[in-house]
Amino acid sequence: MKGGCHCGAIRYAVTGEPITHALCHCSDCRRHAGAPMVGWAMVQEGQLTITRGQTKIYASSEHGRRLFCQDCGTSLFYTNAQILPGIIDIQSCTLDEPDHLPAQCHIQTAERISWLAKNDDLPQFERFPPG
Repeated sequence: MKGGCHCGAIRYAVTGEPITHALCHCSDCRRHAGAPMVGWAMVQEGQLTITRGQTKIYASSEHGRRLFCQDCGTSLFYTNAQILPGIIDIQSCTLDEPDHLPAQCHIQTAERISWLAKNDDLPQFERFPPG
């Protein structure tokens, strides 16, 4: 698997299969991404190689570290040596082909936004709603 940031300054490659692919509903992930949930592909640190560029690190909590592109701001990775030693989470929608890695579970659902449970009932448009 390969992926990168929005502007292309950072590229990465992953070897082997992820441990899991989870959709996280915690408020920390939501606020950092500006999205109702964030997909994370969990891998061993040795499975990830940054092939171009260098990430900037943001200490988002006491032990949590979020790595992102300092040029375009794309959030790429998350580590927490206390809770997940040796593990790095990859923001799965930064993969070149995110469809190849289906989500396996939802996590931190205690913090899920309530309206998210009913989103399948909303009207759907392939692009934009009609004028």
